[in-house]
Amino acid sequence: MRDIAMQPLHDVLSGLGLLTRLPVPATGRHRPEAAWTWPIVGVIIASLALLPGLGLIAAGASSGVAAAVVMGVGMVLTGALHEDGLADTADGLFGGWTREKRLEIMKDSRIGTYGMLALLIISLTNWSLTGSLLMAGQWTALIAAGALSRAPMAVLMASMANARQGGLSAGVGRPRLWSALMASGLALLLTYALMQDAAVVAGMAGAVSLAALLVAGLAQTRIGGQTGDILGAAQQMAFTACLLAAELALHA
Repeated sequence: MRDIAMQPLHDVLSGLGLLTRLPVPATGRHRPEAAWTWPIVGVIIASLALLPGLGLIAAGASSGVAAAVVMGVGMVLTGALHEDGLADTADGLFGGWTREKRLEIMKDSRIGTYGMLALLIISLTNWSLTGSLLMAGQWTALIAAGALSRAPMAVLMASMANARQGGLSAGVGRPRLWSALMASGLALLLTYALMQDAAVVAGMAGAVSLAALLVAGLAQTRIGGQTGDILGAAQQMAFTACLLAAELALHA
């Protein structure tokens, strides 16, 4: 009974151990069903990254500097795990002519032209949107984006086959559908608690869904499934789409 009661905490620690570089207690092998906690992990990462940025804003620093610090701290906390996935995905999906070659390129740790351009465009967009939201005092949108953008990773893992036998995604295992649905529902609840506006939440969730569908469609067409890199790319695209939706809602 005690083990059952402690399972949610173990799942959160498992999610933190998998998706961050935070020194959390070891919980053994990562449970694929712990994917339901990933929006919580996103909230923790975004909140910790925001603290120095908000401090800089309070001290009179520009929103651009604060945004750069927020992004930098976020990358340190995650070990740039998702950014690396975005770069590898762009290189593989657009740099290879066959499924096998695309997977080979994605496994290569070296970054190519497509990967560099993808990182540059997404990073510049995120920096601009983060600075704008900070300047407007809408920092809760950044935490909401941290939660919402991690739900698609669980959904893609549950609904798509592994494109290769090895790798991070295959090693963790595919979560069951209920875990992915819990992740999505939890992300929506957290976002509503932060934004307090159903229309804004709907816009952010819709943008995240479109971004995730785009990545999933490309992955299914070009490599026949998902990998850890694909999941990272989905998170990055969803995060950017979420911030953009929040920015547009702010100026509507």
